Amino acid sequence: MADRDKKGVAAEVREFLSTRRARITPDQAGLPVYGGNRRVAGLRREEVALLAGMSVDYYVRLERGNLSGASDSVLESLAHALQLDEAERTHLYDLARAATPSGRRATVTASRVRPTILRLLDSMTDVPAYVRNARFDILAANTLGRALYAPLFDSPLFAQRGPVNSARFLFLDPASKDFWVDWDKGADDSVAFLRTETGRAPHDKALTDLIGELTTRSEDFAHRWARHDVKFHRSGVKNLHHPLVGDLALPYEAMDLPSDPGLRLNFYTPEPDTPAREALGLLAAWSGTGSAAPTAND
Repeated sequence: MADRDKKGVAAEVREFLSTRRARITPDQAGLPVYGGNRRVAGLRREEVALLAGMSVDYYVRLERGNLSGASDSVLESLAHALQLDEAERTHLYDLARAATPSGRRATVTASRVRPTILRLLDSMTDVPAYVRNARFDILAANTLGRALYAPLFDSPLFAQRGPVNSARFLFLDPASKDFWVDWDKGADDSVAFLRTETGRAPHDKALTDLIGELTTRSEDFAHRWARHDVKFHRSGVKNLHHPLVGDLALPYEAMDLPSDPGLRLNFYTPEPDTPAREALGLLAAWSGTGSAAPTAND
């Protein structure tokens, strides 16, 4: 591993562990508090070491960024002591893998959407659907997906530079605050998803370039990036305000495509007889006039 890569991974480990430690109080960890003058936010290093069943020196070594060679039992103890959730635990393991030369894995991301997936998208005529990579590049969408995400596809950000990228739109186009009903949640989630991906693919140059661009150009992004929060993107409800059909509360599912590493199929499935379903029906009628967005094959 090159020295630059080592330093980058070590810095990521250091910031991740220290921010997780800072958010837990002794009371939350079930530890007694002696005296009222605590100079650190959250737990002290020695308290984490106690909870994890390791020496203080060894924990200090880990928090300084040296996860190389850490065993699964050590990582599990650390995850338990820091009360990591599933996404955070996975991120810790990814960082340990990146820090261990013999454990590093090549991360390959598909760059094109296969014709079979394009045909699947086009067959999904009554739900918005699209395929994206882990950098939030939208690589293909069906007609209704393009109609739903018209503010992104029409953004001047992508007039001369593609592909459409929802993270760039969110942080660099003021129109995003009209499109996302809860912009702050969308911003928090997007940054957490990107941070998760840096653990899985720490040497992805396109990902690094995107993060560098957004950190430089958006204070909102830089502030959130410094939190080192991670999160999985699997399912939920997205609240959008479409310029033609108004507010939409859309349940979504995000599914990995096993034969296309790094690609994910996202689709929205509102309940029957709901305002969201009715609004999508209106949007589908509009997009079927011939003046709407093209299909994934265009």
